[in-house]
Amino acid sequence: MLLSPRASLWKAFRCKRSHGGLFVRFNSALTSDHFASLASRPSSLHQIYQSLSTDPYVNLSIEHFLLEHAPPESSILFLYVNRPCVVIGRNQNPWLETNLQKLHNDRVSSDHGEDEAVFVRRRSGGGAVFHDTGNLNYSVISPRTTFTRDKHAEMMVRALHRVGAVNTSVNDRHDIVMSLSEEQPRKVSGSAFKLTRFRALHHGTCLLDSPNINELGSFLRSPARDYIKAKGVESVRSPVANVSSAMADAPAPFSVQAVISSVMEEFAKLYQTSPDAVRRAQRAHAADPELYSGDNWVIGAVGEPEVDVVPEIKKGVDELTSLEWKYIQTPQFTFSTYPIEEDPRERPPLPSTLPSSSRVFLRLKHGAIIESSISTSTDPSIAEEQASRVHEALSGRNLHELDLSQWTEVLLDRLSSDDNPDTVRELAKFIAGNFGSS
Repeated sequence: MLLSPRASLWKAFRCKRSHGGLFVRFNSALTSDHFASLASRPSSLHQIYQSLSTDPYVNLSIEHFLLEHAPPESSILFLYVNRPCVVIGRNQNPWLETNLQKLHNDRVSSDHGEDEAVFVRRRSGGGAVFHDTGNLNYSVISPRTTFTRDKHAEMMVRALHRVGAVNTSVNDRHDIVMSLSEEQPRKVSGSAFKLTRFRALHHGTCLLDSPNINELGSFLRSPARDYIKAKGVESVRSPVANVSSAMADAPAPFSVQAVISSVMEEFAKLYQTSPDAVRRAQRAHAADPELYSGDNWVIGAVGEPEVDVVPEIKKGVDELTSLEWKYIQTPQFTFSTYPIEEDPRERPPLPSTLPSSSRVFLRLKHGAIIESSISTSTDPSIAEEQASRVHEALSGRNLHELDLSQWTEVLLDRLSSDDNPDTVRELAKFIAGNFGSS
């Protein structure tokens, strides 16, 4: 029986009530205020989203919402590109893993320019990474019972092969590497994981066409590295490359959006997602920023609007941007300019502006100073008195709250009676510079 044009149109735009009581209009765009209901709907077993936001705090908070609220048996792909930022793992040390001098000073102001790289601590483990507009971030959330650590990295490799990057593969560290002639393989993608009782989150980076590829080390190289011994996870440094660098002779221009479409195709194959959902997901970007839904799938574009309409996402952004989360989350560590029992490494020479007798030791827990010994005198008894006076002023202070002026004030007050004020100022400058607070 043939349907009339009007009947066919009605069938295409019919409404259906889901298990959660939500009316879903098939083949019709839905606004962001439907996101939370659709994502948590029991029948939404296949979900694909691309973010229109480049804010790392927004994207990580949307990701966390999906991890906590989507159905336990659902499989989700979330793709996003962040503005320049350094993202460290939950159990890492920002003073060890980043060069805070190169990043926006969030200890002073939350306002930052679009070109300023920001510092972010994520909720998952793993090492520190640099993101920018040439770096694709992928996140797969799936049932824990079907999760393996290479499953989604291999999915990404298949997607890269589809666009011509056939020299990529997964190594024994679950990273994606690219072979370049006779050179050592270069890392193009790293991963981090978060496992809950029923769910597994695997998110990773993919260096596609980063304009900052030659500067990554400068953002991740801490001036204090030679002096810090930290508990928690330390990043493994690897040589990196852009995927695009191996495709200069490809017949078609390299396209980040082509990679995104390819990843969606491979995810759909892996989890048997509806072809209609995939086609719509591939179109759901800046030109089509809506959500779409079918019987067992949800796809579409997300971003800042979800922060305004989903309280849990707004709460996540507030937590990730708080200085307490960024700095006080840090595991215990020591900073010492001289070898100590727990860190007997040789130290580099002190700056020539400081007397060779200068000694700086700090022990910190949850980002606060719990023990210190700072002195300049060559006389052991005077040095001990200096250290005691300084510790009295520093004990319990949060490191991220101490800037150059405060270090200078404390040290001048406690050391200048025994030493030249200019020398004391240089010592304050040295300490503040190592902690990115000058």
